[in-house]
Amino acid sequence: MKKRLAFVVFGLIAALLTFAAYRQAPQALQQLDYRMKDARFRVRGPIKPDKDVVVVAIDHASIKEIGRWPWSREVTGRLIQNLASYGVKVTALDIVFSEPQNPAADAALASSIAKAGNVVMGYFFREEEQSADPAAIAQMERATVKLMRVAEGVQSIPLTEYANLDVNLPQLGAGALDFGFFNARPDGDGLYRRSILLLLYNGDIYPSLAMKALRHYLNSDIMLEVKSYGIDGLQIGSLRIPSREDGTMSLNYYGPAHSFRTVSAADVLKKRLKPDELKGAIAFVGATEIGIYDIRPTPFDATQPGVELHATVAANALERRFLKYDGITQMQEMLCILLLPILLGIVLAFVPGTFAGLAAFIGTAGLFSLINYLAFTQGLRDMTVIYPMLGIGLTYLGSESWRNLVVEKKGRQLKKAFSNYVSPDLVREIEKNPDKLVLGGEQREISILFSDIRGFTTVSESLTPPELVTLLNEYLSPMTRIVLEERGTLDKFIGDAVMAIFNAPLDVPGHAEHACAAAVRMLEELKRLNEGFAERGMHTLDIGVGINTGPAVVGNMGADIRFDYTAIGDSVNLASRLEGLNKYYGSHILVSEDTRNQVPDGRFIFREVDRVRVKGKHLPIVMYELMITNLELLPHFEEGLEKYRAKQFVTAQQIFNRLVADYSDGPSRLYSNRCAEYLETPPPADWDGVYTAKSK
Repeated sequence: MKKRLAFVVFGLIAALLTFAAYRQAPQALQQLDYRMKDARFRVRGPIKPDKDVVVVAIDHASIKEIGRWPWSREVTGRLIQNLASYGVKVTALDIVFSEPQNPAADAALASSIAKAGNVVMGYFFREEEQSADPAAIAQMERATVKLMRVAEGVQSIPLTEYANLDVNLPQLGAGALDFGFFNARPDGDGLYRRSILLLLYNGDIYPSLAMKALRHYLNSDIMLEVKSYGIDGLQIGSLRIPSREDGTMSLNYYGPAHSFRTVSAADVLKKRLKPDELKGAIAFVGATEIGIYDIRPTPFDATQPGVELHATVAANALERRFLKYDGITQMQEMLCILLLPILLGIVLAFVPGTFAGLAAFIGTAGLFSLINYLAFTQGLRDMTVIYPMLGIGLTYLGSESWRNLVVEKKGRQLKKAFSNYVSPDLVREIEKNPDKLVLGGEQREISILFSDIRGFTTVSESLTPPELVTLLNEYLSPMTRIVLEERGTLDKFIGDAVMAIFNAPLDVPGHAEHACAAAVRMLEELKRLNEGFAERGMHTLDIGVGINTGPAVVGNMGADIRFDYTAIGDSVNLASRLEGLNKYYGSHILVSEDTRNQVPDGRFIFREVDRVRVKGKHLPIVMYELMITNLELLPHFEEGLEKYRAKQFVTAQQIFNRLVADYSDGPSRLYSNRCAEYLETPPPADWDGVYTAKSK
């Protein structure tokens, strides 16, 4: 429990460290957070914006057809009038006309703006000193926010303030519907992720071009809501636009450049559009031609036209598709930062090892990624990505360092010693709980397998020591592998014999079935080995296997300076006897009745070969052969065995002799000889068909 508690403590420490970083928001982490947030847009992919938000593009085709930019103001005026004739509700110009061109051109543009009656003109604030016409400054009085709802105790509003602005000629602005600034500010890495909604100038608050376009599109004044921490939001009629405290709004981009319904300015000027194509639209007029350099790199596109940022604000507002960063979003962030590392620490405390810990780490990180992505796409919440991930990562690194340097150190040392002859399950158990390797044991039901090479003494006498070692290694290596693959534990080698146990030290469901499967695979593998031995002129081998299932004492037994994990008891002795009886019956795999009863019907083919009453036991032992060849003789053998136990020894002997002749069947040969003995010396009248062994 103390070891597990350490993992939870690592999670708690990671959560507190990450929360401190979250509150400090260092620049390096913020930049990384921006990048990870950008990935959400690319995973989500482009989506369709509101069809009533239109970009009128001063694009490459327009410049090629109309001429290089800037155009004569008569041309721009005609563009504005044509948009009005198409039924555009609001025309927002991402352009400023701060310098005169010539009297005729300026008058033509001023007339077009006044006649259209739907133009929101653009301007921008400057840091550097800029002289401005007092008449133009006076016109800007229309652009300020007139309605504010300010919380009690507010002394100042945390908006960026500018000392200078670049405005339109007063002659042009006289007929404008309104004015809105088009200043934009990138993040530290140069990407534009937020739009500035409000700025301060000379003590007044000014809304952006997009806000002013929306104000007239919805035909309602802007109401500014100010709380103690800063800007809370803007209200335009029934539409509430959320804002960060500094008067900015996160942009929920729709896609790369040209994601909006875009019409070429040349098509408007030449009146090539359908009459109702722009009816009721809010049109943002601006340059999209790269050569004009009004480019704003965004998470979707490094060359996104600046005019599309205004269109994004308007479409976000009309569709209520705002990326919210409010008190609820911040609460969700803090819960993820504090809870996920602790949750991972709890999980790591109970997983068995490094790979499981890695899976838990990936799972927790994946869970947060899914929560974050769904909050982004479904809840439209602009949650942080980096800080919860940082807490999860610190928890994993700290916990796994603790696991490897402290918890698993002893386990790795023991694994090295045991991994060559103990099942993988036991190795993992040793790694997890090395203190279990002490003297002592427990009683549990197991399946015991013994295998032995027939006539090995004769084989060994004909081989040199190096040849004998080579032969044994080539035989024992695959046999050991089979035992381990069937979830068994290699108990020991006894010369050429193999002893394996199943269902110890860990539970192995279906352990009797696994033991039988190992025996069958051993015989199949031996056939393959013998083919290779024969090709090399070496001795071929034959083996017998005995399997029994029953209670035994298992554990680490021996002396303080040397002990082995093994099993002892009558069940083990019976398995050894069954292996030896293969020579007597002429079989290869003999199993006890207890083993047979625990193997699902149909999994293997068994035949009962004998019922033997051994010395010291009153109840007979029933033995079965696990058959892998000559399966077709089974019904004939069962018929012969039935006649034998019914004392019809003549008929039984005839059946067994036929099976010997046709199949060289070992058990049939034994029963043929018994029939001959009983025909000569009949059994007693109360004979029950059980063979009484004359010795152990």
